[in-house]
Amino acid sequence: MEIPFQILAQGDLSYTIQMLIVGLVLISITAFVMKLLERARRVGLDKEIQAIKTAAEAQAQKVLAQAEAQAKDELIQIREQFRKETEGIRQELRAEEKRVSKREDIIDRKMETLNAKERMVETAEKSIAEREKSLAEKDRHLNDLIAQRKTQLMKVANLTAEEAKQELLTRVEKEIEPEISQMISRQIEEANETAEKQAREIISSAIQRYAAEHTCDSTVSTIDIPSDDMKGRVIGREGRNIRAFEKATGVDVIVDDTPGVVVVSAFDPVRREVARRSLEKLIQDGRIHPTRIEEVVAAVEKEVNKQMFEAGKAAALEANVRGLHNKLITPLGRLHFRTSYGQNVLKHSIEVAYLSQVIAEELGLNPKLARRCGLLHDIGKAADHEVEGSHPQIGADLCKRYGEKEEVINAAGAHHGDIEATSAYTPIVGAADAISASRPGARRETLERYIQRLRKLEEIATAFEGVNQAYAIQAGREVRVIVNAEQVDDRLSAKIARDIARRVEDEMEYPGEVKVTLLREVRCVEYAR
Repeated sequence: MEIPFQILAQGDLSYTIQMLIVGLVLISITAFVMKLLERARRVGLDKEIQAIKTAAEAQAQKVLAQAEAQAKDELIQIREQFRKETEGIRQELRAEEKRVSKREDIIDRKMETLNAKERMVETAEKSIAEREKSLAEKDRHLNDLIAQRKTQLMKVANLTAEEAKQELLTRVEKEIEPEISQMISRQIEEANETAEKQAREIISSAIQRYAAEHTCDSTVSTIDIPSDDMKGRVIGREGRNIRAFEKATGVDVIVDDTPGVVVVSAFDPVRREVARRSLEKLIQDGRIHPTRIEEVVAAVEKEVNKQMFEAGKAAALEANVRGLHNKLITPLGRLHFRTSYGQNVLKHSIEVAYLSQVIAEELGLNPKLARRCGLLHDIGKAADHEVEGSHPQIGADLCKRYGEKEEVINAAGAHHGDIEATSAYTPIVGAADAISASRPGARRETLERYIQRLRKLEEIATAFEGVNQAYAIQAGREVRVIVNAEQVDDRLSAKIARDIARRVEDEMEYPGEVKVTLLREVRCVEYAR
């Protein structure tokens, strides 16, 4: 039994070996076959790659050929365009060359002309130089002759050059003085014949066509009180009421021993009017204390401002002046509280407006513009308490600021002669202003100022050589001058009268006009014994 088991075991071993050999053979065959397949695959890929490469090269050759053809076409087009542009530039260069050539020809001709002129100028300069030399020699010769003559004349006359000159001027002045006086008299007579009559007719017509009241009310600065006990209430305890009132109104309140009267003093007429009305209301009401004073003053200020605006509108309406700026209406109404030598300035302005209109109509000018110039000529007086400067300058600035015409501005600034008159309406306004101010009863002045004006008139007249006496008459509207008949003849009298009038115009301020009457007479006295 054991022997068959061994035989079986040996048989299994050989089978296993055989199977291993067979497996190894199979693996070798498989690897070989795999190797053969890989080689075959590589060969196929190489062929495929070669085919793709060949096709790509063919495609590249085709694209290259197309690109070359397109580039050739573009090159042909560029060459054609370049040829056309070059041809255009060449034509422009040819035309420019022709123009340059023409310019060169013109310049050559001009240069030839300039050279010819230079030669002519050189010739003329030489001639002028020769003439200058000749004239200089003649001038020196003449100067020598003049010096010799002067020396001879001074030896003969025994005078220096300055003395001889002064003597000659004095002699010539004396010789021509009668002729100058005669010429002045003749010119004045001719001017008077043509102008005085017409001027009087125009002014008389203007005054007759406008009739205004002779005197105008001035602002009142006194307040009546019912009893002296009210004075104590106005003053208040330790003066607190009067201090509060003066602080609120800006005025001075004078409470003295005068029975039944309290005086309000202020340089501004509007403030004085506000104070007057406020104090009257407080006295009527009876309640006088600081708080009540402030309330009443504030209310009265509003009333006065409204009244000024309404007065300005009414004045513009009365003077028929349209389109005034609102900023000019209130200052115009403020003139209602302003007086000049006792004459109400607003009524004076309305009167000047109408007189200016009438004079302008007589002269053929614009009456509306003349009215406007006359109404606004004194508007500077509404602000001369607040702004530095004369009222003509202030009025001109106000009119200019609010868009008035140049004629109105010049009339406001030059109606007193402060600046030059540039418009025909300015002397018209000046004449109307003088008419309104100088008519009887229109204005008044203090005694001291009146006496000073008369004395100044007489001093100016007696300062002239040949005047013996001078008298101011007719309230200073005329000065009569008596001259020495031996020193002053008839012709020289006209010149002296004219010089006196000119000096009065330059040195004095007065309403209207001043008449200068010069008297020359010869008195011969003999006694029979």
